[in-house]
Amino acid sequence: MTGNSLTYLRDDSSSGPLGLDLPPGRAVHETEAGVLEEPILWISDTRPDAGLWGSLQALHGRTGLWPLLLGGSSYEPSSPWTTGQLDPGLIKSRPGDHDADVLLAGWWSVYTTVDEDDDLLSAPERLAVTAPFGNRWPGLAPAGTLQESPATRAAEFAEHLIADSWLTAPRLGLSASSRGADAPADLGWGGPLNYENDTAQFSTVLRSWEERFGARVVGLGPAELFLSVAAPPTDADHALRVAAEHFAFCPDNVWQSSTDTLIRYAESLTNRAWWSFWWD
Repeated sequence: MTGNSLTYLRDDSSSGPLGLDLPPGRAVHETEAGVLEEPILWISDTRPDAGLWGSLQALHGRTGLWPLLLGGSSYEPSSPWTTGQLDPGLIKSRPGDHDADVLLAGWWSVYTTVDEDDDLLSAPERLAVTAPFGNRWPGLAPAGTLQESPATRAAEFAEHLIADSWLTAPRLGLSASSRGADAPADLGWGGPLNYENDTAQFSTVLRSWEERFGARVVGLGPAELFLSVAAPPTDADHALRVAAEHFAFCPDNVWQSSTDTLIRYAESLTNRAWWSFWWD
């Protein structure tokens, strides 16, 4: 298929040239900028059946549609997916325009800078959060070793993500994306909006994690991101390097959690088959 494969699902989600057997749902055209001529997303009406996410992932190479589990907000289960809150106009670049190491180093510098006039922590306390690195960016972590195929792990995690109710009113979404890492940018998803508008920058890092850790984008909430990880760190030193990347990518994972230092956060990453992120 070429072009936007979502156009084939506009009228009938269960037939057409894609040959997909989907549950009832609809194409989404509504965005912050208005109603688009072509759909930006297809979304099911209800929670998807077990196994459907994995089946659609296996067909991605043919359909060009990446499956997502989409959760809503606690006060509006459809938000932001069908409420006109997706904003592709904020995406000013493409994931391939950036370098993951450069992006992460820049964010690290911002989040480890001490503002003496407007900081609840003293300089030593602030740098202790990111010890042993302090304000020194350690660079990208080495690649992990695959424990199973990324596709298999992603399908397994999708089942857990539905069953464990981590997402509010989860629904199946389909994004016209060449790879899962690009889906947040392709949708105009604004999860990290309080830190950066251009989600393509986050997709750049997700591409790097796909390649180094066998990560796959499985689910999104209004400000949450869920990844399966087929090649996680397996020792403390490697986990600490990965934790540094997570802090640069989403500092709230450390700042707003019980694991309020990089060292404690890293302890949770060893052999972990999934990663989650939440931006305040």
